[in-house]
Amino acid sequence: MKPLIRYARQGCTAMVIVAAAMAMMALAAEPVAPSPVQTQVHTLDGHRVTLDVYPSADPPRGAAILSHGFTRSRRSMAGHAQALANAGVLVLTPDLPCTFDFRCNARALAALIGLLRTGGTFGAPVEKVMLVGFSAGGLSSLLAADSPGVVGFVGLDPFDRTMPDEAERLGLAAAGRLRTEALLLRAPPSRCNAEAVAAPWGHALPSLWRDELIAGASHCDFESPSDWKCRLACGDTDPIRQQRVRQGLMDAATRWLR
Repeated sequence: MKPLIRYARQGCTAMVIVAAAMAMMALAAEPVAPSPVQTQVHTLDGHRVTLDVYPSADPPRGAAILSHGFTRSRRSMAGHAQALANAGVLVLTPDLPCTFDFRCNARALAALIGLLRTGGTFGAPVEKVMLVGFSAGGLSSLLAADSPGVVGFVGLDPFDRTMPDEAERLGLAAAGRLRTEALLLRAPPSRCNAEAVAAPWGHALPSLWRDELIAGASHCDFESPSDWKCRLACGDTDPIRQQRVRQGLMDAATRWLR
């Protein structure tokens, strides 16, 4: 009888140990909850700008500023922002203040970069900043990419245009002068990227790191999250293509914000 009792006790003890181990494994497997997003309003180059701040879970490796496309908002970059924040990057997503004035938007972005580098507004001073811009936001970001502290520029199916009374496309001219390293992630020509109007940037950028054309991509594959309005105007999204865009951003953060 005693051996049976001893074995029963040993079995119960083993079961308790196994249950505790399984509970610990389950806790370890749970994803880390994303940091709460903070919506703030700042005056940048004379404009009141609403932006979302995505704190990094750990001390930040650097910062990224993500700029939305035409008729879009900071919320259309939220998926990319959260992914970068989870990877240890402090991320800001502003509502660009000037719809058609890309130089105005660039000055606002430069002011935001200055706040990051000075410190206090968003925490400790940040030495390295990555600029990411989708569509028209890509043009505004390119124009600000020569600001002190910017270590990389990512154009997500970017847009370009010739301004009134100017002979050369605004982005193409800026691309030829930019010494900051750059990554371009692009879709094939369509009406929503003005028939790949920014494709020549790849030949003009002196410090181009990568120019990646994603076969079959729609303009909407490059924002996150997209919505039915974009899909109706510019084509369906695809998870595999979207993942290639996301991976490009993560590669850039690893390269520039070490």
